[in-house]
Amino acid sequence: MITISRRMLLAGAALSIALPARAQTWPQRPVMVVVPQPAGNSPDILCRVIAEKLSRALGQQFVVDNRPGAANLVGTQAVARAAPDGHTFLFATSAALVTNPFTFKSLPYDPRKDLVPIALVARSNHVLLVHPDLKATTLPELIALERKAPGTFSLGVDGPRNLTGLLAQAINKYGSAEFILVPYNKTSQAVQDTVTGRIQATLQSASVAEPFIKEGSLRAIAVAGSRRIASLPDVQSISETLKSVDLQGWFMMMAPAGTPPDIVQKLSAEIDRILREPEMQERARVLGFQTDAGKTASPSEAKQFLDTEFAASGRVIKELGIEPE
Repeated sequence: MITISRRMLLAGAALSIALPARAQTWPQRPVMVVVPQPAGNSPDILCRVIAEKLSRALGQQFVVDNRPGAANLVGTQAVARAAPDGHTFLFATSAALVTNPFTFKSLPYDPRKDLVPIALVARSNHVLLVHPDLKATTLPELIALERKAPGTFSLGVDGPRNLTGLLAQAINKYGSAEFILVPYNKTSQAVQDTVTGRIQATLQSASVAEPFIKEGSLRAIAVAGSRRIASLPDVQSISETLKSVDLQGWFMMMAPAGTPPDIVQKLSAEIDRILREPEMQERARVLGFQTDAGKTASPSEAKQFLDTEFAASGRVIKELGIEPE
């Protein structure tokens, strides 16, 4: 019995030494960061900036691998099934983690069982835009105009089950409005149709919207989420008018379940350090994002954020009457 106890003690001591040592030697080869969206868009650019900084900080190449398709399913599934050895990560969208579970009847992954949070990277800023001739400068004024002529105002979105589509449906439900949702495959076409007056309004990312706002061809009347954004400080958030509408896109670094906790912690700390850099915060702002450095500085805080968003998205989607397909 004494011999066995000593062996167990020695094994435990060896394990306690091995765990921090593993993080010290990681990464041992190039690391792949999967982006489940096309190359060249704003999330991809943001991820590449972070990957480049991680490469310099950790001494191994962080390679971005774009795997778009099927509403983020392709890339997310690939990481969920990857070896949890600290050399494959996911630059996950909010859609992949908290929208898809409620809009698909079945998913090839479970976002809370097959993946573990590392850090919240950024929130995406979306803006509700209208044609400048429209006599509305705020969301309440736009809703009031629509109520005078129900069913005659069109609102361009990127799809009924994507973020802007859910936002538009929430505005209809909680604002007692009847905006006609017009889905667009191309953001540029929705913007152009709003500029020319073919449709009256559209929801777009801030990076897309700001040039048109500056030149005066579109007017911003609300921003998504519960907070105003730095680039449009005088524009109210949607939830200032409609308390129940607090939908916002965001991006989180995730790892396959089973990835060693010390590696998760080390990568989380490096990402938080990068996001605190003034240069990084400005770059994110230009791309239409807002970083939350220091607010999800640990994996446990990131998990708490994910759990809160999961519950909130499920509630809104259920209240909107959207059935999984």
